[in-house]
Amino acid sequence: MPPVALLPSLSSEPAMSLELHPHPPSPQYDEEEKASPSSSSSSASSPAAEDARPFLRRSASAAGGGGRSRRRRTVSEPSLRSLSSHTSRGRSLGRDVGHAAAETFLLTRLAITLLRYLGVGYRWITKFLALICYATLLMPGFLQVGYYYFFSSQVRRSIVYGDRPRNRLDLYLPTKVDGLKPVVAFVTGGAWIIGYKAWGALLGRRLAERGIIVACIDYRNFPQGTISDMVEDASQGISFVCNNIGSYGGDPNRIYLIGQSAGAHIAACTILDQAIKECGERECTSWSVSQIKAYFGISGGYNMLELVDHFHSRGLYRSIFLSIMEGEQNLWRFSPEVLVQDSSIKHAISLLPHVILFHGTSDQSIPSTASKKFVDTLHGVGAKVDIVLFEGKTHTDLFLQDPLRGGKDELLEHIAAVIYGGVAAAHAHISVAPLPRRLVPEFMLQLARKISPF
Repeated sequence: MPPVALLPSLSSEPAMSLELHPHPPSPQYDEEEKASPSSSSSSASSPAAEDARPFLRRSASAAGGGGRSRRRRTVSEPSLRSLSSHTSRGRSLGRDVGHAAAETFLLTRLAITLLRYLGVGYRWITKFLALICYATLLMPGFLQVGYYYFFSSQVRRSIVYGDRPRNRLDLYLPTKVDGLKPVVAFVTGGAWIIGYKAWGALLGRRLAERGIIVACIDYRNFPQGTISDMVEDASQGISFVCNNIGSYGGDPNRIYLIGQSAGAHIAACTILDQAIKECGERECTSWSVSQIKAYFGISGGYNMLELVDHFHSRGLYRSIFLSIMEGEQNLWRFSPEVLVQDSSIKHAISLLPHVILFHGTSDQSIPSTASKKFVDTLHGVGAKVDIVLFEGKTHTDLFLQDPLRGGKDELLEHIAAVIYGGVAAAHAHISVAPLPRRLVPEFMLQLARKISPF
């Protein structure tokens, strides 16, 4: 569960719902996204190009003095196109700078609010310092993944899926476009406080190399929102994927949901809430649980009643966690393990897709018993569920250290096997993908593992 160093509640400060940069719902790419080839091909007729032509004509006509005839200079279409392209890039850069400034201002305000809740406490300060050291050791890998994220033509960044702050998602597309591709909707972790869609860049890259489209869904974090806001955002993001992924080459009949750490909890709450809605009368929904072929939960927690004290001992203080969960009286509502035992929603359980949980046995942030108990409970109510335990793996091994190590990745092979309908079919796709290379030296990975705050 990513850093527990940062965390408070907007519930006590309504003004902090922070609609600083809302965008209207649109399947179009945000300003952060790279321009498509079709737009660049038409740029010669853009306003920027029109501005350029009079300027060039004046240059040519100004040479006509003194009675001597001079050759009139002409400008080719490629030159105009290039000038227009440079002008468009300048405008796009200006928008990016403005957006970055707005984001920085927003994060600063949220951080100040968060610090007011945290006060001075040795646990979160220790975790924060450990996080800085941890990130520094993994920086060689983060820089390479960051370069891919910002400059790869296979990444479509910040596609708007809703009208709330942070209602955006990133798409990772396979290089081969030979038919419709299976799709993964991914909800990243972050202790419900520092989650961000870019955290899924490494997972997105690895799955895209295996022919799978990945949509990393961003959502409001605390203190910008509480758990119900996060579930609402995740649901809207999944709805966008279900209804629009065909436009990006995805197969709407092969959509899978993955959540990691806090994201696993949010995704589980989202899919269970959707199943309950579909059982209700006159409920209007924009997507269906039946569209999700399987749910993968990685290192997640599913019973908040049992985990609240554990999180407190790890630096996610009880008062802050209860603010995230909207009060102690609502812990059961956002505990999927507790909720599925309610006999009144028995029919909703039958709508759930195949649930597959992954967990490391050496996870200290969220003990592997959290997944084991959820599996036992789901078995008891008749749901289809499986669990895969990774001996000796920590909270971040499965999601960070192992992929940064390169080579064979057991977690991704399990996921690909389910998506492609078997180990043999999965290996057929994996064999054509480049063997992932090491991004961080082994000694740095081992040291990062020892000082990890997770």
